[in-house]
Amino acid sequence: MAKKQFKAESKKLLDLMINSIYTNREIFLREIISNASDAIDKLCYIALTDESVGLAREDFRIRLRVDKDMRTLTVSDNGVGMTKQELEENLGVIAHSGTLGFRKELEADENADVDIIGQFGVGFYSAFMVADRVSVLTRKHGSETAYLWQSAGADGYTIVEAEKEEVGTEVIMHLKADTEDEKYSEYLDSYRLRELIKKYSDYIRWPIRMEVEDYRMEPTGEKDENGEDKTEYRAYTEERTVNSMVPIWQRAKSEVTDEDCGKFYMERFHDYEMPLRVIRVSAEGLVSFKAMLFIPARAPYNYYSKDWEAGLALYSSGVMIMDKCADLLPECFAFVRGIVDSPDLSLNISRELLQHDRQLKVIATNIEKRIKSELKKLMDEDREKYEQFWGGFGRQLKYGVVGDYGAKKDLLRELLLFPSSRDGGKLTDLKGYVERMGEGQEKVYYAAGESVEKAAKLPQAEPVKEKGWELLYLTDEVDEFVVQILGDADGKPFCNVSTEDLGLASESEKAETREKEEKLRPALDFIKETLGDAVAEVRLSDKLRSMPVCLGTEGEITLEMERYFAHFAQNEGEGIKAKRVLELNGEHPAVQTLFAATATDPEKARDLTKILFAQANLLAGLSLEDPQEYTSLICKLF
Repeated sequence: MAKKQFKAESKKLLDLMINSIYTNREIFLREIISNASDAIDKLCYIALTDESVGLAREDFRIRLRVDKDMRTLTVSDNGVGMTKQELEENLGVIAHSGTLGFRKELEADENADVDIIGQFGVGFYSAFMVADRVSVLTRKHGSETAYLWQSAGADGYTIVEAEKEEVGTEVIMHLKADTEDEKYSEYLDSYRLRELIKKYSDYIRWPIRMEVEDYRMEPTGEKDENGEDKTEYRAYTEERTVNSMVPIWQRAKSEVTDEDCGKFYMERFHDYEMPLRVIRVSAEGLVSFKAMLFIPARAPYNYYSKDWEAGLALYSSGVMIMDKCADLLPECFAFVRGIVDSPDLSLNISRELLQHDRQLKVIATNIEKRIKSELKKLMDEDREKYEQFWGGFGRQLKYGVVGDYGAKKDLLRELLLFPSSRDGGKLTDLKGYVERMGEGQEKVYYAAGESVEKAAKLPQAEPVKEKGWELLYLTDEVDEFVVQILGDADGKPFCNVSTEDLGLASESEKAETREKEEKLRPALDFIKETLGDAVAEVRLSDKLRSMPVCLGTEGEITLEMERYFAHFAQNEGEGIKAKRVLELNGEHPAVQTLFAATATDPEKARDLTKILFAQANLLAGLSLEDPQEYTSLICKLF
């Protein structure tokens, strides 16, 4: 019996299959089962027009057998089988696909109910990740001759005639010996095999059967003290179907309620709460797929940490390809859990290559639009639930606006919420704010602070409140970056009350303020000289009403942004700093006293300057660099 060599540089390809493409060894079982399913699909299709098949749809099955003594795992099917020539073509040339050719034959038959999962010839070789020898015993439908294909790896293979009573194929894998790093014996354990089938092949359309160990009460043949038969738990084995075969996401909406879907979500994704929203997608076209997506009720404890791994479970015709495919979700929707199943994806490519598949991009685009649509619908139909969602994942949407230089800003704009001065901090969306804008109001005003309470008390907000206009409160560190990226709300520009012109003063009022500043220039210069580099400018304010001072900024960096960058600074004092501007209320008695002292009592004026600057920092929510000095200066006033 001469050993034949693999073709198409198969020695190199086989090494690539084992060591490079498949980094997760356990998927070998998925590949072998998928090939068995394909073989049954083919014979089932033939049976539609060929009565000689002699099998009804319910007769087809895949069977697993374990021989621990021989260290073999066998996967058998009663599918179409292979001839000697097909063994040469399918197993003698790595990456040759018998299934691909069969798929092309079906393209002209619109009524063919056959869904081919894998492409035999590549996935098959994943068996060598766990086996040092692989045998394939097969008999083709319509043939009386069976063949045995055997190989121990890249050295080559043999094919001989053999005996096999039934049509179909058996793949017998002789497992490698255990090492310190790899325990190949785990694939001889029935519980482990059932676990892998549940994980990867639970929704294969054909029953997967195997011997299962269990316990039951049986009589011992003895009597107890009351004359009753004694019983005890005894181990037994029986063949069972270990896969469910019909995935919940493939069933019609009329057959599965949202409650059923929610229970599936809780079990599959280990959540103790029902999801806030179930999203079901059934798409046909360039790429056909079904998806079942879930919006969790709350953010998991590790969601905003490096430990969180985003992505959707990806299946091809019920066979899992990846547990978390991140490319199916934009980062802004990383909280979505769920499953995508497409018959148009090939199983026999690596996870790395799959991530760049053009078909995935089509699916991802569709899913992105659907998630946005469902979230908007939730906002419009059930505001209370949407605000619950926002409490857990609102920050994720905000970072989604800022990420990739605002690439997703138009997608997310309608979904954003901010606390506002309406009803004491009640959340509002931007569209609602614009619809409520007062007569003559041309800007969307906001105040930034560490909390709603602090932002609401900013002195610069008083003129807007006097007009009876609504204020947005930006309390997250990322919020000001969000509004900068957005640029406007329905065409209305954003306005930071602390740093920008409120647009409320008339030209004559602005001219009057400039005239006052010129008259007070010596006093303002004195104050600037006293504070030195602590401020970039000192000026009169047209915003202040009840407070004597406030702290603003000039340039693109605000105080809230400074706080944001401080989190990323390695050492205290580092980070990007805002250019501070001290604004003075020229009508306030304390400021008038300061102005007068600059000319008559410079020492007192310096003390008052430092006191008012410290108060401006406190009003802005900043800590004082020297609280003791501030306390001493206050005490000097008494």
